[in-house]
Amino acid sequence: MLIVTCAIIIRESNVLICQRSSTMNLPLKWEFPGGKVEPGEDDAATIVREIKEELHLDIEVVRRLKPMEHDYPTFRIRLIPFIANMVGDALLLEEHADAKWVTVGELDQYDWAPADVPIVEQLKAMDMWN
Repeated sequence: MLIVTCAIIIRESNVLICQRSSTMNLPLKWEFPGGKVEPGEDDAATIVREIKEELHLDIEVVRRLKPMEHDYPTFRIRLIPFIANMVGDALLLEEHADAKWVTVGELDQYDWAPADVPIVEQLKAMDMWN
């Protein structure tokens, strides 16, 4: 099983979503940014490292949400989501085609990577957006 982290980065009641590039697996699908946990690496450290590498953003992890598992045709993924705050405001895309700040109410308008769909549902059910 592939262990992956993702960040729900919050700025002024909006969340950051990223569109996978056309050369990545699941091309042009939307996702919460993140990446693979390296052997022996703490998952919270992973998300901080991955966001710095992929988006040039510094984040502060606020809390871990419920992990989700998804079966793709050739592999199984365990996705560990973290709520995080942005520290600073420099955003530079290294791997993704696009990034947007959207409200939780707008999340259903995007074509999500299948593993991220339960994270979207988990976010919509949280009280913090009211």
